[in-house]
Amino acid sequence: MALHFTSAEFARRRDALLAAMQADRLDALFLFQQESMFWLTGYDSFGFCFFQCLVLRADGTMALLTRSADLRQAQHTSNLADIRIWKDGRDANPAADLRGLARELGLSRRRIGVEFKSYGLVASNYRRLEAAFADEADLVDASTIVTRLRAVKSTEEIAYVRRAAVLADAADRAALDAIRAGADEGEILAAQHDAIFSGGGDYPANEFIIGSGRDALLCRYKAGRRKLDPNDQITLEFAGVDRHYHVAAMRTVIVGEPRPLHRPYHAAARDALLACEAELRPGRTAGDVFAAHARILDEHGLSQHRLNACGYSLGAKFTPSWMDWPMFYEANDWEIVPGMVMFAHMILMDSDSETAMCLGRTYLVGTGGAEALNLPDLDLAIR
Repeated sequence: MALHFTSAEFARRRDALLAAMQADRLDALFLFQQESMFWLTGYDSFGFCFFQCLVLRADGTMALLTRSADLRQAQHTSNLADIRIWKDGRDANPAADLRGLARELGLSRRRIGVEFKSYGLVASNYRRLEAAFADEADLVDASTIVTRLRAVKSTEEIAYVRRAAVLADAADRAALDAIRAGADEGEILAAQHDAIFSGGGDYPANEFIIGSGRDALLCRYKAGRRKLDPNDQITLEFAGVDRHYHVAAMRTVIVGEPRPLHRPYHAAARDALLACEAELRPGRTAGDVFAAHARILDEHGLSQHRLNACGYSLGAKFTPSWMDWPMFYEANDWEIVPGMVMFAHMILMDSDSETAMCLGRTYLVGTGGAEALNLPDLDLAIR
């Protein structure tokens, strides 16, 4: 089996989840998030784009319902012994198969927590699930029960996080070495991925962001490439990834002569990032981190150019996004605790002047504050 953690680590996770279930008076869980399945059992697949569910009873019994294409995937990558298959077909209804499994596990008329907030439970499958269990069991929302446990990383997880940080810095160096007037965005993107894959890393949970010229103001990947002008700007957001654990970075790199706003915007972004870093300590909240970001950028007169969120948790994530919870936004009362891995990004997008400036890196929260895991040099990069 391709398990990346010890049996003791998996047992610790299971016991912590069972305790959380007991506190919420849950007789079982229906887990649809791939991240939850990976965390609890090691199961590693992108098969969650179809219906699949990991059932966990309050006594620790587990069973996976999935498709035939993922049978060996589960056998090879997880510690699961009970793997059930629902059959593809014109009249297939995997929610009904799940009901049959639940009955076999003695879960009729029980209180079952469900990860409703999941990429793996699309609306059509939810409607089937709701219909199948209408008179069968009490389904309640348990979308964050595993997410909250995953937010705090163990010693074994932090080892992979640190390896991901090394890969993130390797990708950063590769990009900086490739950025020059006339360089194609495709060359830069290829250099970053080469650094990660050749270093033993994994695919990221979403595409890297790369955009130059006026597209440096974009916060998402888009198709299409261009070559850099003698005077240009290019925004990169990327992550080193090891065993699905992400460490992200973001920066805007200047080619040639900086525009008049590049330097002051960078100074503001750096000040805001360091202010957020100071708030990343036990006892503070995700909302406190956002407030620091907003305060500094607003003091610089940049309120109209900043975003309404400035970062989020990172961990073992699957497509379509490496963003995890909690996020840094206004009044988010999620408490910061040791063991959390948090990405803070300062994003300034001035559409009037078409000036971009972004700066971000990843932190590990300790008992005394935040440790920067990557991007040790926060100076403005000019090529």
